[in-house]
Amino acid sequence: MNDARLLVVDLAARARNWALTPEGEKRILDATPDGWHVHIVRALTSSDGDGPREPSEESMTAIAGAEVYFGFGIPRPLFLVAKKLRWAHSAAAGVGNALYPEMMQSHVQLTNSAGVHAIPIAEYVVAGILHFFRGFDVVAAQQREQKWDKSFFTAERSPVREIGGARILIVGTGGIGGQVALRMHALGAHCVGIRRRLELGAPPGFDRVMALDELDAELPTADVVVLATPLTNASRGLITRERLAAMKRGSVLVNVARGALVDEDAVVDALREGHLRGVALDVFREEPLAADHPLWQLPSALLSPHISPVSPGRFWPRALDVFCDNWGRYVRGDPLRNLVDKHAGY
Repeated sequence: MNDARLLVVDLAARARNWALTPEGEKRILDATPDGWHVHIVRALTSSDGDGPREPSEESMTAIAGAEVYFGFGIPRPLFLVAKKLRWAHSAAAGVGNALYPEMMQSHVQLTNSAGVHAIPIAEYVVAGILHFFRGFDVVAAQQREQKWDKSFFTAERSPVREIGGARILIVGTGGIGGQVALRMHALGAHCVGIRRRLELGAPPGFDRVMALDELDAELPTADVVVLATPLTNASRGLITRERLAAMKRGSVLVNVARGALVDEDAVVDALREGHLRGVALDVFREEPLAADHPLWQLPSALLSPHISPVSPGRFWPRALDVFCDNWGRYVRGDPLRNLVDKHAGY
């Protein structure tokens, strides 16, 4: 046992929907290659965002001899004592908290769970768009007031519309953006994607793709703007006050990426002025969103507490498909899936 190669699994999330299940634990143990030992950390950890900033004492002790680590990101203190570490896999898609200088300068391979959350998040996006296209915000308000009033829906200039024919601008064409495009295309929308590597072409569901520097030209024609791109130096602060003003009047903004992509103060102003039909926000600059934040008071803001990826019973089978496949690849010396480009940030 002392000569065994060590995998540390640190997935005892406080949020029970995100905690590794007994079935998932068994799957990892059953997949253990000869010559390997698995340490399952029992101490609780955080699954929020890109993972915890501070590790448990148990994980700090366990990782000292680990060759592989599987957690929600990898906190810097863990990395600093993991002298034998060669590969870290995150159960989260975002890896921003793991891109500290020591990781950036190391040869440790970092992989993530990009794409695992794509289906539930894409369904959240579709629901957010329909919420405003079909006027459910108005319906909900009238129900609370016990008010029967069709005027919003039957007015000559009513904003109620179908998805068919709508122009959907999706910033990010990876797993999440791709699943959004497939669903919106199936409903008759025209999807345009913003992607970094144009040479890869347009994924299924997209009419065309363009580079980030063409965003400003596309904003005025989009009925919906969906943010589904990782947080990087290039995307931080992407949706500025000026870009919100450039968006088509009556359009909808959906953010399932990271809150730091958007100027939230400018969003509040755009909603108050009636420039945007609505926003569906699952992520915020500061989480939890402060109770006194003005967004809470705006009926045209659909707010949720970073729950778009939630899919009980579906997450761990998908996440372990990626990890177990990668573990086999790692042992064989094959290229890993979902390998993070540390300099690109995803």
